[in-house]
Amino acid sequence: MSTLSELLAEHTLLAGDAVDHLQRVVAEWQLLADMSFADFLLWVPLTADDERTGPQEFLCVAQARPTTAPTAHPEDVVAARVRSVDNPQLRRAVVEGRICREENPRWHLEVPVRRETIPVRHGRSVVAVLSRDTNLAMPRVPSPLEIAYLGSASDLCQMVADGTFPPRAAMAGADTSPRAGDGLIRLDAHGLVAYASPNALSAYHRMGHASDLVGFSLTQATRELVHDPFDAAEVAARIGAALDGRHSLRMEVRARGAVMLVRALPLRPRGDAAGALVLVRDVTDLRRRDMALLSKDATIREIHHRVKNNLQTVAALLRLQARRTAIPEARRALAESVRRVNSIALVHESLSVSVAERVDLDELVDKVLPAIGDGATAEFRAKVRREGSFGTLPAALATPLVLVLTELVHNALAHAFEPGHAGEVVVSAQRSAGALDVVVADDGRGIPPEFDPESSKGLGLQIVRTLLDSELDSALQVRPRPGGGTEAVIRLSLRGR
Repeated sequence: MSTLSELLAEHTLLAGDAVDHLQRVVAEWQLLADMSFADFLLWVPLTADDERTGPQEFLCVAQARPTTAPTAHPEDVVAARVRSVDNPQLRRAVVEGRICREENPRWHLEVPVRRETIPVRHGRSVVAVLSRDTNLAMPRVPSPLEIAYLGSASDLCQMVADGTFPPRAAMAGADTSPRAGDGLIRLDAHGLVAYASPNALSAYHRMGHASDLVGFSLTQATRELVHDPFDAAEVAARIGAALDGRHSLRMEVRARGAVMLVRALPLRPRGDAAGALVLVRDVTDLRRRDMALLSKDATIREIHHRVKNNLQTVAALLRLQARRTAIPEARRALAESVRRVNSIALVHESLSVSVAERVDLDELVDKVLPAIGDGATAEFRAKVRREGSFGTLPAALATPLVLVLTELVHNALAHAFEPGHAGEVVVSAQRSAGALDVVVADDGRGIPPEFDPESSKGLGLQIVRTLLDSELDSALQVRPRPGGGTEAVIRLSLRGR
């Protein structure tokens, strides 16, 4: 299924700021759907004969279903096209620039549906139309909650038609803000609570408010609950800003061991001050679980830090032993062991400062390659560098891949160049959605005719083959490099990783 951005890019000529506005509408419209007890469809005009007749065809580019009522569209409507003659309310919303309501419901899949079209205004233009479709098959009792929901939804929909909602500024965290079902409080123009849902009351009771909220100043009631004076002043300022018609970000407040998310939205249909909508969510238990996870993550990072320290100690001991060894072959073997242990230690060092079990391989490779090159340039005067980006990988893949790259680069430095000759080894990476292609290339003397990487008895290539087969589910291909030299090629599948 195509995304909203893809459909808009393929079928419209909307400017970038108009596309951004539609993205903001879609980011906020689950709130509208839940409070309206209705499906919301986003339609964009495709063709127009002239300004008088308006668009002749519309395309549905996004769809939202309510979590508070039965859907009117069990089928997927995205990418559907309708003609204006079949749905004249869409064209009326564009031409007249106002909310249009059908007098009589229509039948859709044997379900009576009432449709309301809302022009989406951006600047001075109507760039799209919201269709609010309500399933009338199940009659609803007009409870105080439903009346508050529908009234708030109507005000916000009018603000969409006015072009004042969602706001132009990016609302960070809107997708993680409280929803209508989490807790809803409707304020009048004076900041007094006109309605508070049962979940909102429960959240405030947990914070320490003992009585009902209706008739209270929410700003004052919230300020008295929050012990931190800075948080108390901040949440009061945000509720006050919403009453003054200004949007703000959600905020987290704490009191008596409870934690609550608060977001205040101004209600200004047609520019008239109609109060504010305050969404709240009790996240006390969620934050306790978050703290437990943070403690677990800190423990894991501490384990990686200690493993790194232990590996560096092992490398230091091997290095001391190499200095005390008079046999050149033993000294060389110990030096290679130091290099391998240090490569693993670098992976654990990266994991010790990561909040997830993932490694920035570009940063890690940039640490490993100079260390390998510095140990060889005195004899071969070869340079080692990286091209392209590896991206981030899980630790289970990063550790064996770094060891493989270490062995391949070391082999290139040790066997590709004549003593005293300058050269270059390039580690290049090309990553796609499903694979990571890695090439270790040198400009040295090339592959000897009798060389067979599959039957080579060298320890480095044996380590490479073992790691590729058992840990990375890949294989090594060694081939001549165009223009001279050798290439070692690895293709690592990322699907399902």
